[in-house]
Amino acid sequence: MKGDKPTSFDIAYLAGVSQSTVSRALRDSPLVSKETRDKVQSIARELNYKVDINARNLRSKDSKTIALLFCEDPGTGDSLINPFFLSMLGSITRATANCGYDLLISFQQSSADWQADYEDSHRADGIIFLGYGDYITYSQRIAKLEQEGAHFVTWGPVMPEQPGIFVGCDNQDGAYRAVKHLLGLGRRRIAFLGGADEHAPEFRERYQGYRHALEDAGIAVDARLQVDAETSEAAGYQALCRLRASGLAFDAVFGASDLIAIGAIKALQEAGAEVPGDVAVVGFDDIPTASYTHPPLTTVQQDTKVAGELLVKNLLKLVDGEAVASQLLEARLIVRGSCGAG
Repeated sequence: MKGDKPTSFDIAYLAGVSQSTVSRALRDSPLVSKETRDKVQSIARELNYKVDINARNLRSKDSKTIALLFCEDPGTGDSLINPFFLSMLGSITRATANCGYDLLISFQQSSADWQADYEDSHRADGIIFLGYGDYITYSQRIAKLEQEGAHFVTWGPVMPEQPGIFVGCDNQDGAYRAVKHLLGLGRRRIAFLGGADEHAPEFRERYQGYRHALEDAGIAVDARLQVDAETSEAAGYQALCRLRASGLAFDAVFGASDLIAIGAIKALQEAGAEVPGDVAVVGFDDIPTASYTHPPLTTVQQDTKVAGELLVKNLLKLVDGEAVASQLLEARLIVRGSCGAG
């Protein structure tokens, strides 16, 4: 122990728990087991640890700040942030300001202790999450946050019995509309580039919408036309190259994200294929660059303005102790040149 005055970190070290657990135990929080509370409080007495009442009272006041956490996404290149989330940032910033709050923006590794770093330290009254990596790992961590009484809202898939509050897009319906549009243009061999498992449920929902559209049109789903790809131009490029190398015939590509679709267009054009003449391409997200590709990308638009406003609104309701439910937003098809004329 350094210095003459013991700290909560000294207690945490001796008790073998986190500093945030010490803070809760000293407040007699029911979120900490009685055994741990007794152990922490006993060590505090032995060290003659005194809580700074003035500091605690100051920290207990509302910070009037919301923390916006971007979690790293290894599939998006050096920035580690999906540009789709950057397009949502302006809406969140405006909505936060309109409610009289400040916005604390931070880039996080998924291993960070979000509750201790923001709510327990009173740097923010609540947390908005954008991006989360592997959903299985993430959902386990937010289940723990929910048990601890944290205030947080996530942009992501809206599914039954998931922990926490989510705001998300109707991925399945958006994908269904995109594939129906391709079918209406006479395309029949439509490839899907993107994952389709439980680790990326938004992509899985888009794949389900893709399948349903084909099935409703009486077209058998060819599982070989689904090629895994993460959210990046490089992954889309590589997935399209693997598809071409397979020798399978295809006349359209549905990218599970705009970045994947943009990478696929580059691979097609380098191979001498015309877009949309030989292969029509559709993406998902409507990131700002989608309208500036050559040709401009047809895509499924997620309404980032409404999404940002709802994330802030729902979080502040949670902070105020109000009941909040997850919400699903409608997706809209934006038709551009990568599909040709309908």
